[in-house]
This record gives sequence, structure tokens and C-alpha cells, in this order.
Amino acid sequence: MAVALEVCVDTIDGVAAAQAGGAARVELCAALSEGGLTPSMGLMAEAAKFDVPCYAMIRPRAGLFAFSDAEVAVMLADARAAKAAGLAGLAIGVQDGAGGLDPAGLRALVAVGLPCTLHRVIDVVPDWRAAIDIAVEVGIERVLTSGGAARAMDGAGQLREMVGYAAGRISVMAGSGVTAGNVAELVRLTGVGEVHASCAVVAQGDAAFSNFDPVGGRKVTDVGVVRGVVEALG
Repeated sequence: MAVALEVCVDTIDGVAAAQAGGAARVELCAALSEGGLTPSMGLMAEAAKFDVPCYAMIRPRAGLFAFSDAEVAVMLADARAAKAAGLAGLAIGVQDGAGGLDPAGLRALVAVGLPCTLHRVIDVVPDWRAAIDIAVEVGIERVLTSGGAARAMDGAGQLREMVGYAAGRISVMAGSGVTAGNVAELVRLTGVGEVHASCAVVAQGDAAFSNFDPVGGRKVTDVGVVRGVVEALG
């Protein structure tokens, strides 16, 4: 079975590049420089017009994922907006007070009625096995993870353990630092059936916007980079 590529984007041009490059799915975000936040309603509505399935990141702020009741209410409203816009799914994650997953918060988001990915919250919880069990129990279809490391290649050993522990109950998708140059080896080492990458390059010719620019410059999804990862996956 072919390994699927999901591309995270934060612009409408990024959606177009992901689709043109052959991505199987898009994780639609705002502010990838902040790790990805909830996209605007306008971006969701326009992204839904593309053929490539788009999953909206539901994350109301930067930082870890222990959200207040008020923040969860915002997340639920955003999740309903994503559904109303016609998006294909959601990327979600909520921690409890002890740092593990919050089953009640996750169930509420899953109950919106779209397929859900558990995002890299699993890389900061104290027990990833318990997190996988909770994700399966509440009806999440996949988990995005770097295997607890800064980069997926560095977490390849844990990723392989996660695939074995999941045992087909939930898909394990490897992400962070995934490139055309390492993706085939990453899949070989881990056995994952899906990978996640930004496929981004620094925008060329941009005028500097003082200290508002992200460190290293604004990045854009590149269709050639997307295509390169797809081709490397065979």
C-alpha cells in the first residue's frame, strides 16, 4: 500500500501547491511559525473548494495543550465552523491537568462529526501508550508524532514501537523534519503508513517587514518539494 503524504500549510497558495504536488491530504493552519494555529474562517472556506482533503488545525493559541473551559468553547466553535465550511477533518489535542490526554475534551471535539487526527500533543504527554489507547477509545483515526524527538528520524525507534503498539487500531503518521532525502528511510525504519511534512522553502524576493517577519524569513509551500517527497515515497 502506498504511503500517504500530508502537507501542513498556512496559506491558500499552500493548499494549491500541496494539491498540485500530489499530496494526499492537507493540514490547514494559521501561523506555522507558531507550530500551527486555527485557520481563519475565510481560509477554511476557500480551502474546501480544492479537491485535496483539508483537515483544520484546532488550536486557539501557542504553547502546550491544557486548555481552559473558555478555550475549549472556542475550539468547539472553530471545529463546527470547519465542518460548516466543508472541510474534511480536524487536527486536535487536549491535555488534562496531569499532562496526559483529556478524554472529555477530545470526545467533545470528535462529536462535532468530522474525522480527527491527534496532533503532536502525543509527543509531550508522559505516557504515549496511554495516549494511543485514549485516542482509539474516543474515535480518533490517526496520530501525528515525531516519536517524542525533535525530528522524526531521531525518534524512529519509538515510532516503530508506536506502530507496533497501535497494531492497526489507529494510523501512526510520522512528522517533523521529513524531507525527500530521508522519507524512504524513515518509512523503512518505522513501518508508518503516513508521513507529514511542511514542504516549505523561504520566500524569495520578499521585502523585510522589520521584526514582524518569522526568524529565517517567511516560508511558503513549494510544489516541487511536495512532488519530491511524493516521488521519494514511490
